[in-house]
Amino acid sequence: MHRFDVYAVASKDIVFESFDGEAVVLDLSNGKYFGFSDSGSAVWQALSSGVGTQALVGSVAGSATIDPAALEDFVAQLVEFGLLAPSDATPQPLPDGFPATLAAAKEPLNVSVHDDLADLIIVDPIHEVEEPLGWPAVKQA
Repeated sequence: MHRFDVYAVASKDIVFESFDGEAVVLDLSNGKYFGFSDSGSAVWQALSSGVGTQALVGSVAGSATIDPAALEDFVAQLVEFGLLAPSDATPQPLPDGFPATLAAAKEPLNVSVHDDLADLIIVDPIHEVEEPLGWPAVKQA
């Protein structure tokens, strides 16, 4: 399928959280955030925790919403967006309940990119506070 079997989060600037099973990923370096379909959220969580792509391919066999080619395209997209990078780590096993989560997914693998808040995220209002400039302080290039 891929030259690499295991991927890891590409940098410390990639942060993510899951809200009721829906993953939201934020790239602090460029201010873009990424939303996933229900199946995409499950696959992102597995990949970002070190589950190997071979295990994922085995888990999608017979899936009505995901086929191995779609999984390969999805992984390539995450790498292209700079969210994942190849890793030499030992593959982790599939999380308990992953096949059931995937079987319950109603949407095909998808990731959407949003940059409408990029300017605010890049300013980093939590850390860029300077007196007497106020909050946030935008650094001049």
